[in-house]
Amino acid sequence: MAAGSVTLGIDLGTTSVKVALVEAAPGDPSGFVVLASCARAARAEVAAQSAAAGPQGQEQDVRRIIQALNECLAALPRQQLRKVCGIGVSGQMHGVMFWKTGQGCEWTEGGAAPVFEPRAVSQLVTWQDGRCSSKFLASLPQPESHLSVATGFGCATIFWLLKNSPESLKSYDVAGTIHDYVVAMLCGLTRPLMSDQNAASWGYFNTRSQSWNLEILRAAGFPVHLLPDIAEPGSMAGRTSCAWFEIPKGTPVGVALGDLQASVYSCMAQRTDAVLNISTSVQLVASMPSGFQPAQTPDPTAPVAYFPYFHRTYLAVAASLNGGNVLATFVHMLVQWMADLGLEVEESTVYSRMIQAAAQQRDTCLTITPTVLGERHLPDQLASVTRISSSDLSLGHVTRALCRGIIQNLHSMLPFQQLREWGVERVIGSGSALSRNEVLKQEVQRAFPFPVSYGQDVDAAVGAALVMLQRNFNQQES
Repeated sequence: MAAGSVTLGIDLGTTSVKVALVEAAPGDPSGFVVLASCARAARAEVAAQSAAAGPQGQEQDVRRIIQALNECLAALPRQQLRKVCGIGVSGQMHGVMFWKTGQGCEWTEGGAAPVFEPRAVSQLVTWQDGRCSSKFLASLPQPESHLSVATGFGCATIFWLLKNSPESLKSYDVAGTIHDYVVAMLCGLTRPLMSDQNAASWGYFNTRSQSWNLEILRAAGFPVHLLPDIAEPGSMAGRTSCAWFEIPKGTPVGVALGDLQASVYSCMAQRTDAVLNISTSVQLVASMPSGFQPAQTPDPTAPVAYFPYFHRTYLAVAASLNGGNVLATFVHMLVQWMADLGLEVEESTVYSRMIQAAAQQRDTCLTITPTVLGERHLPDQLASVTRISSSDLSLGHVTRALCRGIIQNLHSMLPFQQLREWGVERVIGSGSALSRNEVLKQEVQRAFPFPVSYGQDVDAAVGAALVMLQRNFNQQES
C-alpha cells in the first residue's frame, strides 16, 4: 500500500456509529496506522411504524443515525479529511430501509461543511426485528440459496410489509441496508448497489450465480423492483457527488460491506485465525479454504452459516443474537428495579459496578442460558436460570454467570473442537462489548483453549477503510 494514502472507514452499527481515518504504514506493505477515530451513540430506536409489528418490531430513525455520522465526521481533524482518497462503508447486516429515487436526501451547508440530510426515507427495520413469526416464515417460498431466511432479514421484512402494511411500500421505489443508503447518497446513485455480503444477509440470494431468486420472488408477488443491483465487494460504487465535510468532491466510495466481513478483514491476519466479535450481538468466524462451496439447500436448524467474504470465498459464522444486548437488558432491568424502589442511578454506573463485582467473583455454580432473543436456528428458545442457591445470588455471581452464559451459548453453536479441525490456531477478539468487559475476556479464554489477542473497538470502520486502501494499492500496482 502506498504510504501517505489516507482512507475513511465508516461503520453504521446497531447502537453506535464509528469512523476511522487510516493511513498505509511506511515501509510495511500490509501495515496501517489509525490516524484518528470517533464513535457516537446512535440512540435511534423508535416505535415500529406498523402497529401490526407489535413489541417485536425493531426500527431505527435514519435521521438520528445520519446525525451521529455527521457528529463523528465533524470530530475528525480537518487537515486529515482533506487528504482522504477513498471512503469505505460498512454497517449492520440483514436490515432494510426504503427511499424515493432522487429524493432520498438533501445537501445543505452544515456550518463549515456540506452535509446530507435524509428526506423521503422510511425507518430502518433492523436485524433485531422479530415481527416475522415461525408460522409466517414457514408460509414463505423456499429460497434457492444455501442460507435460510429468518426474521429481521430484508426480504422477509418486505414480505411481511407486503402482507400487513402494503401502503407503507407505496411511497418508495428502492430499498437497501442503511450503509447502501449512505453510499447511494454520497455518490448520487439513482439505483443502489449492494455487495453479495449484504445481499446474502437479506435472503433469497444465490451466492453461486450472484443473483436474486427473481423467479421465485415474482411468483410470490414480491416487489422485485425494490431489490438493489449487485456489485463485487471491494469494488467502487461511485464518487462523491459533492464535497463532504473536508473530503473533496469526486472521492471514490466503495460498495458497502457487511460489518461482520469488515471486522474480520481488519483482524484476521492468517487463515488460521478465528475472529470473535462481541458487540450488540456475537459472531464467531473462521475462514473456509479457497474453493469451498456450501450445500445448495438451507438448513434452518444449523447453528453455523456460511457467508460470502471476498474473492468468492466464505466465512463460517456462528452468529448469536445474544451478546452485549443481553448485558444491556440486564442493566436496564436493574435500573428499572431501583427506580421502582425510588432510587435513581445511571446505567453506566450499574454496568461498571457489576463488571467490577463479577471480576472479583471468579467462579459460580449459577447457570444462565442468556437467549432472551432466541437464536435464528432456535427461534423459540428463551432464557433461563438454573442451579440457583442462596449463596449464588450476589451481583458478582449473577453477572459472572451471565457473561459465562453468553460465551457458552456461542461455544455450543461452534465448539473449539470444530475450530481445531478447521486448522484454527488463534482467536482474535473484537467488538465494543468485549473490549470493555474483562469478565467476558476471562470467559472467552476459559471456553476456547487457544491464544487470544484483541483488536480495536473500531474494527469494522478500520476494515472498511483497509478494503479501500487495498483497492488503491492494487490500482497503483497495475
